[in-house]
Amino acid sequence: MRDYKLELEKRVDWIRELLRESGAKGVVYGNSGGKDSALAGILCRKACDNVLGVVMPCGSKQNYGADRQDALEVANAFDIPVTEVDLTAVREALLASLVKAEGEQAVSDPAKANINPRLRMTALYALAQTRGCLVCGTGNKDEVYMGYFTKWGDGAYDFNPIGDLTVTEIYEFLRFLGAPASVIEKAPSAGLFDGQTDEAEMGVTYAAIERYMQTGKGDPADLSKIQRAHNATAHKRAPQKVYGQER
Repeated sequence: MRDYKLELEKRVDWIRELLRESGAKGVVYGNSGGKDSALAGILCRKACDNVLGVVMPCGSKQNYGADRQDALEVANAFDIPVTEVDLTAVREALLASLVKAEGEQAVSDPAKANINPRLRMTALYALAQTRGCLVCGTGNKDEVYMGYFTKWGDGAYDFNPIGDLTVTEIYEFLRFLGAPASVIEKAPSAGLFDGQTDEAEMGVTYAAIERYMQTGKGDPADLSKIQRAHNATAHKRAPQKVYGQER
C-alpha cells in the first residue's frame, strides 16, 4: 500500500507548481459523483482555494439522482464550490440536427454515448477559460490502459493528478482522506446511460485488469478482453499524427 500521507503532500505540491508555472488562477473539474472525480477534486481543493466542481447531467436519469447527490456530498464534505450545467437539451438539439442532416441512422449508439463526455469537455473548457483556470482530468490508470475513456471527452484535460493510480489505490486514497461512504461503495460508472457500470461495459473487472497490469497473468477469457481493448484503443493514448513529424 502507498504512503497516502506522503502521496497527498506530493500531489498537492505538484498541482500548486502547475498553477504557478501556468499563471492559472485555479482549477475547474467535472464533479460526476464518482470515485475518480472525488479524489481529483479533493486534491485540487487542498492545493488551492479557487476550485470549481461542475455537475453536468446529460440525458441519464442517474445523472439527476444518485450521481448529483453524491457529487454534492463530496463537495460539501471538502468545501468545494459547485455549479450545475444541464447539458440534456444541448445533447438533444445536437442529435436532432444530425438526424435532420443525415437521417435516422446518422449517429450510432456508441457515438451517441460519446457525445455526453464531449459536451462536458466543451462546458469545462468554456468555464475554465472564462475564469482563467486549468481543467483537471479525472481518469485512473486502469481506464487509461483499457482505453476506457472518450477521445476529446473525458480524455481531454490540462493535467491529471490521479492518472497513475489504479482503481484499488483510488479507493484506498479516498478512505485515507475520509471521503463519503456513498462514493466509495457505489459501483463505478461513467453515468452515460441508466444502469450503466464500467465493469459490465468493459466485460472485465478492475481486479482482473490490475492483476494483468501487475503480473501479466489472469483468466484466459479476461486476458483476451484486456489485450484486445488495449490494442484497439492505442490511438487514444498516442499523440496526434501530423504530416512531416516522426511517428
